[in-house]
Amino acid sequence: MGEPTVINSRIAATRGEPSIRPIRLGIDVPFVLVVMFLLGFGILMVYSASWQPSILAEKPISYFFLNQLRWVFVGVGVAVFLMYVDYRRWKKWLIPMVLIMIALLLAVALVGEMRFGARRTLFNGSIQPSELAKLVVIIYLAFWLHSKQEVLNNIHFGLIPMVTILSLTAALIMLQPDLSATLTILVLGGMMFFLAGVDWRQIILILLVVGGISALFLLVSDTGRFRFEQYLVALQDPANAHDHIKRVIESIVRGGVFGVGIGKGSSKFALPVSHTDSIFAVIIEETGLIGAGAVVIAFMILMWRGMSIARKALDIQGRLLAAGLTFWITFEAILNMGVMVSVFPITGNALPLISAGGSNLTMTMAAIGLILSVGRVANHKKNEEEGRAFSAVVNLRRGNGRRGVSRAHRSSNTRR
Repeated sequence: MGEPTVINSRIAATRGEPSIRPIRLGIDVPFVLVVMFLLGFGILMVYSASWQPSILAEKPISYFFLNQLRWVFVGVGVAVFLMYVDYRRWKKWLIPMVLIMIALLLAVALVGEMRFGARRTLFNGSIQPSELAKLVVIIYLAFWLHSKQEVLNNIHFGLIPMVTILSLTAALIMLQPDLSATLTILVLGGMMFFLAGVDWRQIILILLVVGGISALFLLVSDTGRFRFEQYLVALQDPANAHDHIKRVIESIVRGGVFGVGIGKGSSKFALPVSHTDSIFAVIIEETGLIGAGAVVIAFMILMWRGMSIARKALDIQGRLLAAGLTFWITFEAILNMGVMVSVFPITGNALPLISAGGSNLTMTMAAIGLILSVGRVANHKKNEEEGRAFSAVVNLRRGNGRRGVSRAHRSSNTRR
């Protein structure tokens, strides 16, 4: 029904009549709607889960809620700005972005604030550079892999340089230490390399490298080793599991199918960081399997639409960028939700678009804006091509405004 409207409006314009153009948003509407749902639901759950952490931090009861609300507005602004900037323009800013990322990671290692036994933040917890590192690594690799397409299957020009880039970033993050962010960086790099289309031999090498580094981190990191041991204990007998896992199991049991009601949960009082890493357990208790299922479905839709945008991108760098960012968001969501139901060891990943935290929310919204930019540029190009094709077909008038198709007429000599 939409195309006849376009044709009629163009024909009306050729007759001197006012044209009525259909509204073309140029964005993936389901993708935007699911992001809005997750943001709104996240604000509601942060409000429910954050009042006790606010009191423990000696702040007003609504401190974390209002802080999250401010970051939502900032994140939406960042997403809108990046959506209207052609993603290809960021190529010239790659080196400055990487240098800023490295500088911030070094600053954390040297003068970062000690919280929960690790140095991960700057400026009184306002900035967490490891979140920026995830975004910058994806952007950098999208453009770098595009420029190295012809030599990617050469291990000396493809795999080794990429491992060097990722190892430097991962080593700086590991100094904090932040095991979950380090492994996320390595997994994202491997996935980007896979999406770029390298052969299976290098994919196997990447899996072996990531697996080896992960095993090494578990051996040298007391926190990582403890979490993995507790994970194995929970698999054998949940009754002997760590208190964190026990509280999560209690949340699932109390929540049932429909939940106890938003704001009425009690497990959040015993859960560590209930408004950030553990917020999915609060969701399960207060909204039940229905609410938790809705969140899972929302992230599935987000991944579907994000990959659809990537598939329709104009170029390889656009496809890599949109697919990599979509994978990052959904990978973080899968890790967080999987940890809460004891599928994975405790990692410390936030639940994107829902957990409280300015750095994670802002970087996630920046990723949303870049994905929409890829889709908007492709859609704009498609509209231009359709417009040119239409003009070539329906322009039936000459330059003097007369019809370009001859009409049958009677000759004067036919009159009798």
